[in-house]
Amino acid sequence: MATVKGISSFSAEQEAQALRKAMKGFGTDEDAIIETLTKLNVSQRQQVLITYKTTIGRDLIDDLKSELGGNFERVIIGMMTPTTMYDVHELRRAVKGAGTDEGCLIEILASRTNEEIRRINENYKLQYDCTLEEDIASDTSSMFRRVLVSLSTGNRDEGAYVDGALAQQDAQCLYEAGEKKWGTDEAQFMSILCTRNRSHLLRVFDEYRRIANKDIVDSIKSEMSGDLEDALLAVVKCTRNKPAYFAERLYKSMKGLGTDDNTLIRVMVSRSEIDMLDIRREFLTMYGKSLYSFIKGDTSGDYRKVLLRLCGGED
Repeated sequence: MATVKGISSFSAEQEAQALRKAMKGFGTDEDAIIETLTKLNVSQRQQVLITYKTTIGRDLIDDLKSELGGNFERVIIGMMTPTTMYDVHELRRAVKGAGTDEGCLIEILASRTNEEIRRINENYKLQYDCTLEEDIASDTSSMFRRVLVSLSTGNRDEGAYVDGALAQQDAQCLYEAGEKKWGTDEAQFMSILCTRNRSHLLRVFDEYRRIANKDIVDSIKSEMSGDLEDALLAVVKCTRNKPAYFAERLYKSMKGLGTDDNTLIRVMVSRSEIDMLDIRREFLTMYGKSLYSFIKGDTSGDYRKVLLRLCGGED
């Protein structure tokens, strides 16, 4: 369930004028910007973007960028970006920014549906004149690269059919590829975890626990390390419970010293219209504190205000 749903009686012109008013003249009315943009959904914001240019003759994104700054600006610009393009920009930043942001690559590629991944690929190519796969391949290496390339095809089986015998065989393969042998056959893990459908994998994980006497997550943790471990764990977690996966991403972005703003912003912006209520519920269950209270304690100013609006409330 979403926290940002949009409004039913919607006038793009009215909202465009409200935004112009918030930025015109001396000083900026940040509260009005937050108020206007968080009550609209992403497609309504796109209409406002066009109407703003038509009725005011200025570019809304340029105006926002010149008036706002820092993490607050990044959240607002993220909210103004169409869903697929937001993922495209994040993936590009992950490979072309200073150093590689492996966490971002893993999070987007492991959690998006086939349809979403196909749209990302199309738009990425149009925007940057090279494929996402080429950028991933030039920026990562070895088995981690292979996992990301596999996920980036958006070609996982999305059916619901479970072949009991195959599930048993898959579980046995995973056991023999990891726990049972010295060294790990990583390719075997990849080919099963990145291609099978969700229902089938859930059965495989049950079978695996029966055969190996431990959870697949624990096996991956003991058999793998680094980015490859993170990627395969993300695949397993997204298969089991996607909102719980995002709750953990948010928790890790804020706990301890400093804040991983990239992750915090991306998850809050990209999930607010999809499953933020579910993420909040999982967060509370997993950590005994509300997501709202965590954000409140970890951020400040307008940045905090807009994130709390995306969060949608205290649990």
